[in-house]
Amino acid sequence: MCTAITYSSGNHYFGRNLDLEYSYQETVTVMPRNKPLTMRSLPALQSHYALIGMAFVVDEVPLYYDAMNEKGLGMAGLNFPGNADYRPVEEGQKNVASFELIPWILGQCGTVAEARRLLSDVNVTDLAFSEALPPSPLHWMIADAKESIVFEQTQQGARVYDNPVGVMTNNPTFDYHMTHLADYMQVSSAAAENRFAPSVDMHAYSRGMGGIGLPGDLSSASRFIKVAFTKMNSLSESTEAESVTQFFKILGSVEQQRGCCRLGEDKDGEPICEITIYSACCNLERGIYYYTTYNNSRITGIDMHKEDLDGTALVCYPLRDTQDIYMEEQTK
Repeated sequence: MCTAITYSSGNHYFGRNLDLEYSYQETVTVMPRNKPLTMRSLPALQSHYALIGMAFVVDEVPLYYDAMNEKGLGMAGLNFPGNADYRPVEEGQKNVASFELIPWILGQCGTVAEARRLLSDVNVTDLAFSEALPPSPLHWMIADAKESIVFEQTQQGARVYDNPVGVMTNNPTFDYHMTHLADYMQVSSAAAENRFAPSVDMHAYSRGMGGIGLPGDLSSASRFIKVAFTKMNSLSESTEAESVTQFFKILGSVEQQRGCCRLGEDKDGEPICEITIYSACCNLERGIYYYTTYNNSRITGIDMHKEDLDGTALVCYPLRDTQDIYMEEQTK
């Protein structure tokens, strides 16, 4: 499962946790403007906005998990099993395979408003990338500096939701999560007050008791509530370092540790566990993609504008996935 958020502090930021039980050897991948984007059912985009994001690259095709473009629009696909409903190619529709949707939107749209218009007649098709890579059931969060939306295609059809909290997780559908928020509107970051029985002498015995009731489990509904509370109450200085640090702290409030979400056992009897494979933070104004991995908590940044964005070839950065521990020199 996964969590995506937006955050504003000086600049505007967009990113996510990728929670999964395995890695596809993904890389931070820059797709320059003149790398053709071939489509299964639509004409290829011979030129487009430049992109940077996390992708599994197969035969020079970047299968993006999340990305942003040079105009400051970000987009992420999150797991949506049992609800995502992909369809056969339909006449009169913009037929886009699920693995094409992120680069297709980001390649043409500079704002959420433009993305909303492009999505108005999209049909997400059931075409597989290959026999070995069938379609993943997804829904998508899209954000710029001004607003955020969620796009879902279910059996009820395609729908675009306004996303005023700038948060998304997984199942159920987005409208459920927004309704579920109301169950926690009494929770506060302020000190707890005695509303239970004002005539009874009760006092808070600990800091943080205003947040009692916030969920702490790893289900998608609980992560939505927890990360929304954390994000919407977060404060940081407006410098890049402070803002990026705070962004990763927010994602850290719902990260998954190995052993806490078990999915069964492998052939050797070892537990299969879902973990936070990586966390990502995109500075939408500056075009910098930051990330950490499960095995390396040091923040690594890649600036798309330091690449040749008029080029024709992908640029891939393998992830730095070994823990980087600074050891102090011992004094004599």
